[in-house]
Amino acid sequence: MTNNQPLISVKDLAKSYKMGEMEFYAIKGVSLDIEKGAFAAIMGPSGSGKSTFMNILGCLDYPTKGSYFLDGSDVLKLSKNELAELRNRKIGFIFQSFNILARTSAIENVELPMLYNNSVTSKEGKVKAFNALKSVGLAERANHLPSQLSGGQQQRVAIARSLVNDPLVIMADEPTGNLDTRSSYEIMEIFQQLNDKGITIVMVTHELDIAQFARTNIMFRDGQIVSNSVVKDRKIASVELSKLPVVNPTEVLT
Repeated sequence: MTNNQPLISVKDLAKSYKMGEMEFYAIKGVSLDIEKGAFAAIMGPSGSGKSTFMNILGCLDYPTKGSYFLDGSDVLKLSKNELAELRNRKIGFIFQSFNILARTSAIENVELPMLYNNSVTSKEGKVKAFNALKSVGLAERANHLPSQLSGGQQQRVAIARSLVNDPLVIMADEPTGNLDTRSSYEIMEIFQQLNDKGITIVMVTHELDIAQFARTNIMFRDGQIVSNSVVKDRKIASVELSKLPVVNPTEVLT
């Protein structure tokens, strides 16, 4: 990708579904560029098309028509194998329901995406997973099961998992939807710290206060973008995650 190209570029994107003899458009004629290093919150009421749009950006669904380029690649022309590799190497996913394995430790959950990354050895993978957990303030919980973690901590495990393959973009679908206010703000602090390091973040949220932590807000209504604006009076989260205890990696990686 050249420096003057957006990281994400969609043009005239549409997604339709058949309902009997009727054709229903979840999104219609959407065009949008998202630059590298952006932190965009996609908003809109239920049924506005925001989740459908996110699924297409995450290569989890195909549009009916239009074009989609990610990091210079024409996504809609990729084979299934190429698409799977792109998802694994360039996109980190975070979901409202965390999607972590209940009987697997935090560090083992974080290692999962690297099972499909042949360029990383098992030992390297464990170190990368530990460092990812450390970056979200969970190093001391690396060997804990999800049942031993709070909801906010489980979401931090999911964030660490999304980071472990060094993605170009993190796509988060309602990442604070199941969390209380403090835990939500902790997650937003992590997102802002990651974004300050240059990681692009695209987040779907229905919560106005959470959207205020992003740099731009993109509003969907009736399958179309009705506004795309820079956030004024942006919130900056600060819950002092840096004061969490320091952990020796040898205590976890042995």
